[in-house]
Amino acid sequence: MTVDHVASLFRLLGGLGMFLYGMSVMSDGMQKAAGNRISGFLDIVTKNRFMAVVLGAAITALVQSSSATTVMVVGFVNAGIMNLSQAVGIIMGANIGTTITAWMVSLTQISSDMLTVLKPDFFAPVLIAIGAFRILFGKKGSDDLIGNFCIGVGFIFIGLEFMSGAVSPYADSPIFSDAFRAIGGNPILGILVGAVVTGIIQSSAASVSILQTLALAGAVPRASGFYITLGQNIGTCVTAVISATGTSRTAKRAACIHLLFNVAGAVMFGVLIFAASFAVPQFFNGMLTPVEISIFHTIFNVCCTLVLYPFGDLLVKLSGAFVPEKTVAEGAQTAEDKVNIEEQRLRRHLDERILESPAIALAATQSEVVNLGRVVAVNINDACGALESGDEKLIQDVHDREKLIDHMTGLLTNYLIKIDQLSLSERQKFEVTRMLNTLTDMERVGDHAENIVEKAKYIFDNGVHFTEKGIQDLQKIGQQAQASFSLSINALEDNSIDEVIDTKRSEDIVDRMEREMREHHMQRLSEGKCSTSAGVAFLDVIGDLERISDHADNIAGYVKSMLQ
Repeated sequence: MTVDHVASLFRLLGGLGMFLYGMSVMSDGMQKAAGNRISGFLDIVTKNRFMAVVLGAAITALVQSSSATTVMVVGFVNAGIMNLSQAVGIIMGANIGTTITAWMVSLTQISSDMLTVLKPDFFAPVLIAIGAFRILFGKKGSDDLIGNFCIGVGFIFIGLEFMSGAVSPYADSPIFSDAFRAIGGNPILGILVGAVVTGIIQSSAASVSILQTLALAGAVPRASGFYITLGQNIGTCVTAVISATGTSRTAKRAACIHLLFNVAGAVMFGVLIFAASFAVPQFFNGMLTPVEISIFHTIFNVCCTLVLYPFGDLLVKLSGAFVPEKTVAEGAQTAEDKVNIEEQRLRRHLDERILESPAIALAATQSEVVNLGRVVAVNINDACGALESGDEKLIQDVHDREKLIDHMTGLLTNYLIKIDQLSLSERQKFEVTRMLNTLTDMERVGDHAENIVEKAKYIFDNGVHFTEKGIQDLQKIGQQAQASFSLSINALEDNSIDEVIDTKRSEDIVDRMEREMREHHMQRLSEGKCSTSAGVAFLDVIGDLERISDHADNIAGYVKSMLQ
C-alpha cells in the first residue's frame, strides 16, 4: 500500500468522522430548538395512526437517524408511554424521515455554474465560520442553537467532500466494478451487503450517504445500488433489536414490528426490481447518481408505508407470533412485593432508550414525579386517618408506602442526573433543577407523614387523650394540609398558575391555623384541660402538617418559576 493509498484511506475515515459528527451536532441543535414540542407530539399519537406516521417522520428528521427513533419507540413501549398500535405508525414515519439526509447529500451533485452557490463545498466553510463566530462571541453560558446547526451542516458537507475526494480516484478500479457486478446479478447478496454494512455502522443515514459518495464517483450500477439500499433499510433494524434485549415482551414486539416492516418492504421491492431488470436491462445496467438514490430511497419508504399502512394491526399480531407470551405463576402479594412491582414499573417507564430525546425523557420524568406526588398524597391521607383511628393497618401501610417513596425518589433522582448530563437547552437544565428540588420536597413530605403515624402509634399505645376541641383542630388542619399538597401536585401536572395561587392561599390558611391552634392549645394547657403528653403530641402533629403545606408551597413555587 502506497502513501497515496494511506492518505486516501485517512481522508475517507476523516470524512466519515466529520459527517457523523456533523449529523450529531446538527440534530442536537434541532432537538434543543424543538424543545418540549417533541414531547407534546406524543399526545397527538394517541388520536390516530396517520399522526403517528407524521410524528415518526418529524422526530427522525430532527435526530437524523431512524435507528435512534426506533430505539426511542422501544423505550416508549417498554415504559408504557405508548402501545404497539401507536408504535407501528411512528416506525413507518421514521423510515420516511430518514430520507432527508439522503436529499441533503444529493446537493453535492449540483453542477450548474449558476447554482454554484448551492454546492456544499461552496457554502459549507461559510456555515462553519458563522456558527463558530456565533458561539465564540455570543453570550457566554447560553446555547446558540443556530450556531450549532450551522456547524453541524457545514461538517456534514465537508465530510462528504472528503469522502468523495478519497473515493473518486478509484471509481474505475476493477474491484468496484467486479463487486457491484456480482451484487447486481444477485439480489440476496446485494441486500445482505447493505444490511451488514448498516448494521455495523448502526446508521442507515450514514450507510446511504457512503453509497451516494460512491455513486458520485460513478461507481455504482443501478441494480446493485437499489439492492444495497433495500438491505440498508433492513440493517437499520439491528440497533432497535439490540436495544430490545432485556426489555418487556411488548417492547421486544415493537422491535420485531420494525424488522417485519422493513423486511416486507425489501422483499416486495426486491422482487419488483429483479423482474424489471429483465424487462429493461439497459436501465438497470446504467450508473446511479446520488439524486437517483435519494429518489429511490424516498419512493421505497413512502410506498412501503402506503402499502403496509392498512396492515398495521396485522404487523402487531405477527409480532406476537414471533415473540411468544410467557406464563407467570400468580401468588399472594405482600407489601414488599407491591413495592418491588411498583419499582420495576418505574424502571421500565424511565427507560434509558428515551434519553435519545431529552425533551421526551423530561416529559416522562415529570409524569412520574406527579405519580410520586399522588403516592405521597395517599400517605398524608392515611397518616391523618391513622391519627384519628389508631388503625394498625393504616400505620403499617404508611410505613410500607414510605419505602416505596424512598425507592421512587432515588430512581427519579438518578434518572434526572442522567438527563442533566445530556446536551440540554438552558430551559431544560432549569427544568431538571426544578424537578430535583420538587423530589426533595416530596421526600420530606413523606417523612412528615411517617412522623405523624409514629405519633399516632404513641398516642394509642400510651392511652393519650385529646380534648374535643383538640381533636376538631387536628381534623381541620389535616384536611387543609392535604388540600394544599393536592393543589400543588395538580399545579405540577397541569402547569396551572391558578392552582399555584390556590396552593399559596391554602398554605396561608394552614399557617394561620397552626398559629391559632398553638395559642389555644397553650391556653388549654395553662387551664389544666390537657395533659402534657397530649400537648407535646398535639404540637408535634400540627408542626408536621404545617411543614407539609410549606413544602407544597415550595412545589407550587417551582411550577410558577417555569411559567414565568
